[in-house]
Amino acid sequence: MIMPSDAVDVRVDGPVGTVLLNRPDYGNALTRAMMAELRQAIGDLHLEKRVRAVILTGAGDTFCVGRDLAELAGGDDPLADMARWGAEAEEYRDLLVAMLEFPKPLIAAVNGPATAGGAGLVLGCDAVIASDQATFGFTEPKRGSVAGVAGPLLAHRAGAGVAARLLVTATTIAAAEAHRIGLYHELVAHNLLWARAFELGSECATAAPQAVMLTKRLLYDTIGEVLGPQLTSGAAVSATSRTTDSAKEGIAAEAEGRAPEWP
Repeated sequence: MIMPSDAVDVRVDGPVGTVLLNRPDYGNALTRAMMAELRQAIGDLHLEKRVRAVILTGAGDTFCVGRDLAELAGGDDPLADMARWGAEAEEYRDLLVAMLEFPKPLIAAVNGPATAGGAGLVLGCDAVIASDQATFGFTEPKRGSVAGVAGPLLAHRAGAGVAARLLVTATTIAAAEAHRIGLYHELVAHNLLWARAFELGSECATAAPQAVMLTKRLLYDTIGEVLGPQLTSGAAVSATSRTTDSAKEGIAAEAEGRAPEWP
């Protein structure tokens, strides 16, 4: 069962909508309810005709640290856990696909660390404006799991070599490095981040809506036939990785604030 949440806020300023991940005390970690709300927010802004571009950002000093670890922990029923982990991986895949298929420009305003599933949200956006305080990385292997869903999207955005290095080393890189390799398209001072994202969204709004929609459809159609099955396979790998003893130890170590002891 997915519990309701109020951790995703939406506002509209002229032709630009802003979707705010609003769990700052938890690094804006994604719960299942938040993923559902985020998809709903994207769908609502799709239908809002006055909105011509959308900004995705995080509250506080973090963009998003990925999935909520409390939800990833296993219970007393291994079969139920496996079913839940599979459903969660599919929900995250569906969220990224919804972002890729969104017919309006989607701009990530990365205000701080974007790691694990949060880094995947960045990759789901068309343009990325980042604060000089932002970081980027897929930390899942350090918790005994795999960035299965976002991995193929990372390879698409940055190339196989960059993807291999980031995924295998589980390295978190600084904003300047993420900018150098093309993951962050523009860096700005922290206090100017939303203003610059809004400026870019307003610039997008001067283009013909139908032309932008068709352009985005073309972009997704070009990659969707190949990337779609890869994301599905990645979701299966991600769910499988959560059933391992390594994932159990990684999540426990994170919760207890200690170094993991890998089996």
